[in-house]
Amino acid sequence: MELAIEQILGWTASYLWVLVRVGAMLMVAPIFGSQSLPVRIRLLIALAVSLVITPMVPEIPPVDPLSIAGVTMIVQQILIGVAMGFILNLVISAFVVAGESIAMSMGLGFAQTVDPQNGVSVPLISQFLTIVVTLLMVALNVPAMIVKMLADSFIILPVSPVGLTAEDFRAIAWFGQQMYINAVLVALPVVTTLLMVNLAMGVITRAAPQMNIFSVGFPATLMIGFFLLFLAAPLWFPNVEQFVHQSFVLITEILR
Repeated sequence: MELAIEQILGWTASYLWVLVRVGAMLMVAPIFGSQSLPVRIRLLIALAVSLVITPMVPEIPPVDPLSIAGVTMIVQQILIGVAMGFILNLVISAFVVAGESIAMSMGLGFAQTVDPQNGVSVPLISQFLTIVVTLLMVALNVPAMIVKMLADSFIILPVSPVGLTAEDFRAIAWFGQQMYINAVLVALPVVTTLLMVNLAMGVITRAAPQMNIFSVGFPATLMIGFFLLFLAAPLWFPNVEQFVHQSFVLITEILR
């Protein structure tokens, strides 16, 4: 009976250590960390995922959570989980930045809506791209890939006071820079074409000053902008697939 109680206590301790990393990641990761999901639902998902992963985790040495080593381990698990979720969230952030550039070029920068992923106001085009990218992630089975990555993370980097290094955080910062470059590349075709349209409108205004540029140019820019988005839509799926692959590669690298 004592052995059974000791086993239960040991398993419970392992479960709580796993829950710290899993909960930290799922609260930041795309889809799972969306503000549109109630906190209770996100908490239940974290509890369920931790319950599934715990039997696969290597044995965790007993550590007093209130000791210096225990507090260090808790902080490290939170940092690891947040870093993993943040890297994946940068994929959606890249398209949010691209949508802001496109919206400004189309003249829709004033049309703001609330982003349920982050709970902030973003242009309408950014919100549209966020929804599209989220659906593409579901189509790519990213939620299952996230759970698998969480399970693998405890094998690659077990629960211990040793965690991420300064080099790992520099790699995350570099990845954020790459995602910003990718955002520019995603928006560049549409923004460049709309710039040429605006230049053409300026030339027409100089040639015919009596023409009301606001009544003609704004609708034309909107129609051309939406048409360009329609043409660019088939390219988003391979872009999302590439960005997601890059994010998982980086997560694997920082865990090693």
